[in-house]
Amino acid sequence: MELVSSVGLGVGLAAACGFRVFLPVLVMGLAARAGLLDLSGGFEWMAGTPALLTVAVAMACEVGAYYVPWLDNLLDTVAMPAAVAAGTLVSAANVETATPLLNWSLAAVTGGGAAAVVQAGTTLLRGASTVVTAGLGNPAVSTAENGAAVGMSLLALAAPVLALTTVLVLAAVLVVRIRTSSTAGRGRQAEAAAATVQALRRQLSTGGRRFTRDEMNER
Repeated sequence: MELVSSVGLGVGLAAACGFRVFLPVLVMGLAARAGLLDLSGGFEWMAGTPALLTVAVAMACEVGAYYVPWLDNLLDTVAMPAAVAAGTLVSAANVETATPLLNWSLAAVTGGGAAAVVQAGTTLLRGASTVVTAGLGNPAVSTAENGAAVGMSLLALAAPVLALTTVLVLAAVLVVRIRTSSTAGRGRQAEAAAATVQALRRQLSTGGRRFTRDEMNER
């Protein structure tokens, strides 16, 4: 049960990194600094003053940049690897296994995977907002992402198992959504191809009839 809680804590914080890369790292560091969280061996530095100040500045820059028109979409192109790296880090800092190799492997799969899934979802959402609202709705999306990052981080600290369940549900919803969109896209492509084939057939048929009439006129 302790391992499940540790994994839930790491996965919950990692998922929050999918919304904002540095905010969950700062929340984790502050919680460890306050004695509310015990980090795994070798990660105590994340609760130190230099690390907290550095992460706080990075978080402020990241949050502010997402409110700049078009820069938010540009950030999404580099946010995926950063989110995966941060997700792996926070997961490794909270899950302690028998060997470092196993620890980092588990963190990469669970933490990095959770961050990647959430980041992919936010990228799709922001892209849709940009297309539908010409970017006018993106600040609202950014605000929601900030709130989600804070909420998921706090949920991971307070109820790790519930956070793990939430991440699994979000992942399932995203997978279903992507498959549905892919199926719908293939269906539209098939319909367009069928319509093109029918149009070509009609043109060929019409052209054939005209050619026959021309021949008859010449004769």
